[in-house]
Amino acid sequence: MSQPATGTLFRMAIPLRWSDLDAFNHVNNARYLTFIEQARIEWLEGLDAPWVTEEYGPVLAQTLLNYKLPIEYPANVFVELFTERLGTSSVTLGHRILAADGTLHCDGHAVVVWIDRRSGKSRPLPEGVRRAHESLMAPATD
Repeated sequence: MSQPATGTLFRMAIPLRWSDLDAFNHVNNARYLTFIEQARIEWLEGLDAPWVTEEYGPVLAQTLLNYKLPIEYPANVFVELFTERLGTSSVTLGHRILAADGTLHCDGHAVVVWIDRRSGKSRPLPEGVRRAHESLMAPATD
């Protein structure tokens, strides 16, 4: 799993709710995907350019989660996002859920593809989305 360089990620606090918990008093593992989805949407909503229109929009093509440690209630957790790969019509977004003290609860990635809503086929990334993802890319290290 790649690690972002400092300053090349989006970080969002996740307030835990009682309904996020399972019978063992930890966050249900399915909620991790919901937290990551919420961070993706919050980041996209903050762009200064359209990312979804009547003509095009993103679809989730793949997700990977590596569960490291359960999140026990109560906790202060954060989702971090960073661009691992930028393609013609898709981006691979790395994600991590961390506790306030830096404890890693999960990591992984999601592949998001932009499609033409009429044809259902992939289409080039909107220019504003491309620029924004370039800013989230970790610089190459030699």
